Amino acid sequence: MASNAPAQCCTIGVKHEGEAQGELKTIGNVSTYFSYPKDKSTANAILLLTDVIGHKFINAQLIADQFAANGYFVVMPDLFEGDPIPLNRPEGFDIMKWMQGPPGHMKERVDPIVEAAIKEMRKNLGVKKLGAVGYCFGAKYVVRFLKNGVIDAGYVAHPSFVDADELRAIQGPLSISAAETDQIFPAPKRRETEDILKEMSVPYQVNLFSDVEHGFAVRADLSKPPAKWAKEQAFYQAVQWFDQHIKA
Repeated sequence: MASNAPAQCCTIGVKHEGEAQGELKTIGNVSTYFSYPKDKSTANAILLLTDVIGHKFINAQLIADQFAANGYFVVMPDLFEGDPIPLNRPEGFDIMKWMQGPPGHMKERVDPIVEAAIKEMRKNLGVKKLGAVGYCFGAKYVVRFLKNGVIDAGYVAHPSFVDADELRAIQGPLSISAAETDQIFPAPKRRETEDILKEMSVPYQVNLFSDVEHGFAVRADLSKPPAKWAKEQAFYQAVQWFDQHIKA
């Protein structure tokens, strides 16, 4: 595996303040958050795949709006069919039992949601170039769908549950933000990921941020300057990556 399975740290973090600018609609029967750029163009788009806290988490919605403010049409589907994990669940919460079900949230249930969103974006919503962002849980599906004609470029932060063979199968540019302290994407997994990528022919980027933990790009404590800085820089990393590989 290029990253370990999700753990308790996937549900720990700080709720951020702000008012979401987008709107909830549906793709099929899946609740989906939409955020539009100022000019309402849908040509350059981002599919945002969340961590286990889901698409209604204000932190995720604010990030979607930030991408929209940078000129991207953003679509963020509910990957969990109404069954996300609330922020800061008790210590004894069994995330693997939640994933395995019933009903479960493994790839057999998540893949069709991602496929439907991509199909809707490309066929009915006017998307010409499509990037994908994945935080923690969502990173696996950025990697799985980073294929020619599907996702044009990917960005992931503190990925979890990514198989090495999934990483080897990517066909497009991939950028990664990693935390110094991360039991899911620790140094050996980062090394394995870099070793795989350097043998491939796709553009890649791996940035490591000090003084932060797994989840920082979404759930950082903004009262702590190093965490606030790292979260902001990880976002800028993603925007610059897409500006190069989606807009350019």
